[in-house]
Amino acid sequence: MSAPHQSNEFDQTSPVKDPLTYALSKRDRNVTKMVENAVRRKQVMLAFQPVILASGENPVAFYEGLIRVLDDSGRTIPAAEFIEVVEAHETGRIIDCLALECGFQALAEEPTLRLSINMSARSIGYQRWINTLHDGLKQNPSAGERLILEITETSAMQMPELVISFMENLQMKGISFALDDFGAGFTAFRHLRDFYFDILKIDGQFIRGIHTNPDNQVLARALIGIARQFDMLSVAESVESAADVNFLCDAGIDCLQGYYFAAPTVTPPWRIPAARKSA
Repeated sequence: MSAPHQSNEFDQTSPVKDPLTYALSKRDRNVTKMVENAVRRKQVMLAFQPVILASGENPVAFYEGLIRVLDDSGRTIPAAEFIEVVEAHETGRIIDCLALECGFQALAEEPTLRLSINMSARSIGYQRWINTLHDGLKQNPSAGERLILEITETSAMQMPELVISFMENLQMKGISFALDDFGAGFTAFRHLRDFYFDILKIDGQFIRGIHTNPDNQVLARALIGIARQFDMLSVAESVESAADVNFLCDAGIDCLQGYYFAAPTVTPPWRIPAARKSA
């Protein structure tokens, strides 16, 4: 009698051929399930991080609203831990919708607030996201001039013609656009000229420790020059030290964002009671 066949999920007949791929696949399934559960319960929120003007007394130029979800244990999970896994799926589109809803809520709470919200180019054709945008503008017409939509360089380049048309339509309503993580992708300069982004955010990999990195210094100066050439406000992401601030200001950066100034928080200044502010 032949021995019974032993199932082996790593053998040659299995669609998963090695332990690492299996582990990554299992991790992604767990992350997707966690985000889907949070979305279904609407257990999402924004954490706000200031973007600081480099000139003068370093006032806040605007805030970025960064999406967070709560897992089953109540832990707050930042987007960096799940967005790549859900980006290409409908869950990613719903995340964009909920982020925009939270953004409009914050803009209604604080009339002086200027706020950026992240979105994927994939959401341009997602009707629920479009409805969320139109409803938010209808309920608060002044919000359009205080709303900035951030699109990553990689996302924008997936469908540049669609993004260009989308931006043109919304810029007529007063909405601004930021090209996020610039330098991390492969933007064709032909498209960069056509996009008409209002803000260019330089990817943090070129900014961290820049005061001691001659290569990144050259790259950052070039990216700042590109922003200036195309009349875009330049923002350095992931600024973490005074020495980096000094170099970037000398290089002509317009704005700075990072832990040196403030970590993202779910209790921004406009949500702190007056008594606590003055304490």
